[in-house]
Amino acid sequence: MAQSVAQPTTTPTAVPAKLPIGAIVPWAVFFGILMLVLLYFVGAEQGATSVMNGDNVHEWVHDARHLLGFPCH
Repeated sequence: MAQSVAQPTTTPTAVPAKLPIGAIVPWAVFFGILMLVLLYFVGAEQGATSVMNGDNVHEWVHDARHLLGFPCH
């Protein structure tokens, strides 16, 4: 009588999907511009270069300004 030999089973390996660079560029540009705008408001929105009138923006980002090392007093 012949014995049957169990065949080893293989599990499929996960292959990462390739993301085209053209899909990343618009998002990278958007977030880059957003970060520059936020950096402006935290670091330079006061005094002579002020876009907004008053001290509202300065007060909103006051702690972040100190945390990032920008002087404001």
